[in-house]
Amino acid sequence: MKLIFLGPPGAGKGTQAAGVSAHFRVPHISTGDMFRSAIKNETPVGIEAKRYLDAGELVPDSVVIDMVRERLAMDDCKSGYLLDGFPRTVDQAVALDGISEPDAVVEIEVRDEKLLDRLTGRRVCGKCQGTFHVSKLADAHTCPVCGGEVYQREDDRPETISTRLRAYHEQTEPLIGYYSGKDKLCRVNGDSRVEDVFKNILASLE
Repeated sequence: MKLIFLGPPGAGKGTQAAGVSAHFRVPHISTGDMFRSAIKNETPVGIEAKRYLDAGELVPDSVVIDMVRERLAMDDCKSGYLLDGFPRTVDQAVALDGISEPDAVVEIEVRDEKLLDRLTGRRVCGKCQGTFHVSKLADAHTCPVCGGEVYQREDDRPETISTRLRAYHEQTEPLIGYYSGKDKLCRVNGDSRVEDVFKNILASLE
């Protein structure tokens, strides 16, 4: 099974991808992990990507696509893959079709106002790196697991979240049209319990 996960920040893609990839026994490949692995292993594409990142520049599509090609050629992808964070544009989607065309694309839908609440309420423990929502904390400043101090990441501030959501919608709308036209898009409501979302994803894929 060759899958792509689409969804805005905070929609729960990472959580669902872990369960779905285990169910189909395919690797969950996130863009961030792929970059870190290629750079750490000093692959030719990783070295080139690092050059752009070190200069504070965006990594060009051509390099990202080469990195995806390199990763999907690895042995653990012979039975399929689950891509999270790629493609981000129609040009990247067309390039992926030429490398290894996906069987299905899952879009996890959550309303922006719900996402804002989820993300702006997120806190991280500086000691154990646990993640919590302020609504679940008895003390808004203390980790319930290790007693360390919790804080709000810059990425989780309201103005940052709004910018990220706007960018996601601008980039993703054309992708939704592209994969709908190929009859590969499965839309799943992500605004419910984690286990229910998981069941609905599997049902939509079947």
